[in-house]
Amino acid sequence: MTMKIFRLFSISAIALAFLSGCGASAIISTPIENIDNSPIKYNELSENEAHTWAHLDLVKDTIPGMSVNKAYDEIIKNKKGKTVIVAVIDSGIDIDHEDLNDVIWTNTDEIPNNGKDDDNNGFVDDIHGWNFLGETYDEQLEYVRLLSSGDKTNPRYQEAKNEFDKAHQEATSNKMQYEQILEQLVVSDKAVAKHLNNENYTKEDVNAIKTEDQSLQRHLGLLKYLFSNGLDSVTEAKEELNNGIEHFTESLNFNLNKDFKGRKTDDDPNTMSSKTYGNNNVKPVKKSESHGTHVAGIIAAERNNGKGVNGVANNVKIMSVRAVPNGDEYDKDIALAIRYAVDNGATIINTSFGKYYSPHSEWVREAITYAGEKDVLIVSAAGNEGVNLDKKNKFPNDAIGTGIETSKTFITVGAIEPKYGSNMVAKYSNYGKTNVDVFAPGSNIYSTFPENEYESIGGTSMASPAVAGVAALIRSYYPGLSAAEVKQILMASGLPIKAKVIVGGDPKNVQPFEDLSKSSKVVNTYNALILAKQISKK
Repeated sequence: MTMKIFRLFSISAIALAFLSGCGASAIISTPIENIDNSPIKYNELSENEAHTWAHLDLVKDTIPGMSVNKAYDEIIKNKKGKTVIVAVIDSGIDIDHEDLNDVIWTNTDEIPNNGKDDDNNGFVDDIHGWNFLGETYDEQLEYVRLLSSGDKTNPRYQEAKNEFDKAHQEATSNKMQYEQILEQLVVSDKAVAKHLNNENYTKEDVNAIKTEDQSLQRHLGLLKYLFSNGLDSVTEAKEELNNGIEHFTESLNFNLNKDFKGRKTDDDPNTMSSKTYGNNNVKPVKKSESHGTHVAGIIAAERNNGKGVNGVANNVKIMSVRAVPNGDEYDKDIALAIRYAVDNGATIINTSFGKYYSPHSEWVREAITYAGEKDVLIVSAAGNEGVNLDKKNKFPNDAIGTGIETSKTFITVGAIEPKYGSNMVAKYSNYGKTNVDVFAPGSNIYSTFPENEYESIGGTSMASPAVAGVAALIRSYYPGLSAAEVKQILMASGLPIKAKVIVGGDPKNVQPFEDLSKSSKVVNTYNALILAKQISKK
């Protein structure tokens, strides 16, 4: 499934905040010292820095971005590159978005809307890509499908049952907690608004209140707790809580519902007998299907048009391949999506999704191998569970466990935060000295959302397209380089971070950053283009 990062609030912490009021003080752990001399930015990011941090430079800005701006200013400048097609296998993409509509791939061999397969590729009217989901939106998780099958002979059946029981209990509990917190917030909001005689009060107004009224102190404690979680207003807090309630409700009704049947295409996902199902509508089926639009913007939102954001890469056309539902993707859809992208001209594919059960993983690996044979680079998100992928299989991948890789053109990306130092690695990011290749900016990434909107969200889902964008720049300005060479350039040219970092969000788990990926580096656009130039000359 698309990899979501979600802000979890603790009801116990809410209760503590509610009781402690404005007299509570936060306990901040002692920072773990770095072992190199790179600068640390202690000040809070400005709005512009927050929206562009992934493009900034560690030395110049003291923010561990990918030096994208520096690369454009000093290397790319006015150079003309070759147009690169990047396929985004994801949820639907809002191809009409003001910051994306000029960078969407068009199949010029197909006559629009004539009901014919003009280019004889097997897909009718595939003008901007293909939709392997049809009208499907919600889906079960893969281990729930396993349980629904009733196949107790499956070696992972009991594992799936244990995981289901835990997940179902947690979703039920979290839904209840969010509902309780929202109910408390409504009461506290009214109390503070009455005290200030202002319904549109700010975080600063709340922090300025001095009172001996214990009841008001409790209400202030709740608000301050929510503000301490990165929320700037009560309106934003209510929106976040309602999103949480919706998220856990959907999980219970669809993702974790053993009786739910979400697939709306006329095919059997467990056979390859049909391969051209679905339709040509690559857009989201509802506004909340925003993941693919956000990913596309990170890669290639039109640069310097005075709107929204700048994508990492210019000279890109985004091919939309809708194959990832609100739930776990089917292996068949992903395997066919990869092959569709390869066969229709993509030279880079971004795959910001993943799961830990994959009944037909061999189909996907065969497609990954096929992409490698056709000189196509696949950039994949490492996952958001904070686990070591050398010890736990995540799909899709190009190897079984830590075994031999079937492709030299598959690169897996972990996520970092916008602050250099011990907390640099995102607490959610998966890692692995063998199975994660590089890291890249992934937290609080500002990008396109459906209907001409923009939002900041985070996850390895955001780190992956950042790297895909850098890869697109390399393939645009140095088109003679192979996909395998591009992968090696991305890994070799990154910034070698020597800091010790907290891993998996556990302050007791401190490791050298260099032990968390094969390259020990954070992708760097400026360095990558320099190395690409050197290699291309050879």
